[in-house]
Amino acid sequence: MQPSTIKHHSTKDIIDFFGDLPQESEGLHVYIAKNEFNEIPVSYPFRTDNQTFMLILKGEVHIQLNLIHYVLGPNEMVVVKPHTVMHILKMSTDLKLVGICFSNEFILKNNFKKTDYDAFNFFTASNIPKLKLSKEERVATLAIAKLLAKNNQTTENPLPFRKEIIRNGFTTLMYQLAAIFRTEHPNIEAEFSRQEDLTLRFLAILNLNFKKERTVQFYADELAVTTGHLSKVLKDVSGKTASQLIEDSVIMEARLLLNNSSMTIAQVADELQFSDQSFFGKYFKKQTGFSPSKYKNIA
Repeated sequence: MQPSTIKHHSTKDIIDFFGDLPQESEGLHVYIAKNEFNEIPVSYPFRTDNQTFMLILKGEVHIQLNLIHYVLGPNEMVVVKPHTVMHILKMSTDLKLVGICFSNEFILKNNFKKTDYDAFNFFTASNIPKLKLSKEERVATLAIAKLLAKNNQTTENPLPFRKEIIRNGFTTLMYQLAAIFRTEHPNIEAEFSRQEDLTLRFLAILNLNFKKERTVQFYADELAVTTGHLSKVLKDVSGKTASQLIEDSVIMEARLLLNNSSMTIAQVADELQFSDQSFFGKYFKKQTGFSPSKYKNIA
């Protein structure tokens, strides 16, 4: 049987794994841990399309985001961007956390203002995976999250103005988190430019196509720009050219798949749609300095 690749989970899947109930607003879920964890809810690497903020209230969790290992303790928050490969490696038995998960559809259907988008996009544009909140910031963030969660619970007798409370509570929470980011990193520009918008659109297309499309020309055509312009913009915004970002996506996926002991190198090459194992091996070694077999042995 062909081994499975990196699994993709919906918000509903994650809710089920954590033993929580569905909430009122489609595309938004606020999870506030009430019980300690006896085991890791999802023990393998997975992806989700949604944006997630995770604030640790008590205990410690070890997670891997796109192969980078992070340890989160009390009052520390991590941002998990869409399509990030997340792997929960270890949880302390006393772990308690707040998780806020929302989709692009939730943002779009609530008709947020441009100033709201600028604040929300700040999280996607910035490359800050982890923040330490002060005691006051934790108290304020938790209070807003609890208000939002209470009104987002499914019930037969909803409060008046429930949708307005959810929408404005979410907006307040996002501005609270944006303020924390901007205070700790004042030199990072929050508002999106045209270059940043092009970069995000490129990354969205890349996430869907990197296994079969590895030429800059394909992505330039999809975005209706020249290859030179695309690479210049990406270099200015991310520090890497289009070809480097494409290679990074392919190699990151290759490493994750090679870490899967049940997959052969030939199966990994096939999954990534290389013409044969030999071509994949040369490509992987050129980018990493290791042959796939050597990497698989030391991974």
